[in-house]
Amino acid sequence: MESLYELWGKRNPEWEKKYQSSIIEVLSDYGKGTSQYLDVRGKTFGAGYEVFIIAFFIGLYFDKRRPLTIDKSKKKTLGQAIMYWGNIENRIGRTSYSIIREYIFAALVARTDFDFIALDKGNKTSRNAVDALMETMEQYANYGFYYMEEKLQDDPNFFFKDTAFLRIFLSFLEPQAPEPELDSDDDEPDPLE
Repeated sequence: MESLYELWGKRNPEWEKKYQSSIIEVLSDYGKGTSQYLDVRGKTFGAGYEVFIIAFFIGLYFDKRRPLTIDKSKKKTLGQAIMYWGNIENRIGRTSYSIIREYIFAALVARTDFDFIALDKGNKTSRNAVDALMETMEQYANYGFYYMEEKLQDDPNFFFKDTAFLRIFLSFLEPQAPEPELDSDDDEPDPLE
């Protein structure tokens, strides 16, 4: 019997087509694959799923979701099951990042409103569980795409700065508490005698 992780890995999340030209094609070589000319074309990412992953984590860390449109004609998939994301080893010096898929899955289990006890008892099916996980994943990514589109509308070059994504993810960290002030006596060196 396949694990929930394996069943989830066989799925291909949906996303709204409106983000294809405004986000995915702007930042990646969506539909073209990764090659040595990635930087020459000014693309930050190779595959479209890499942009989806970033969008997912933006939604996750903001803890904001946006339901996808119910109109099937306005949605599409990336054309590759989750289990294959990041499996491009030995291609222009890349290594597999399969651990990211595991982090995504763990986050989905933690953030999806689903009764996993009922699944264990046989009152719910694996299909129900995977559907719920996919809905959560798609909604977080949909918020991330929305956020990214807003950033690009404000500044078309926002994501083409070396530290753009780093700044976004650092903004989720708790601000550091200021260092306690030392007594003025502690700041002065001991007198020389």
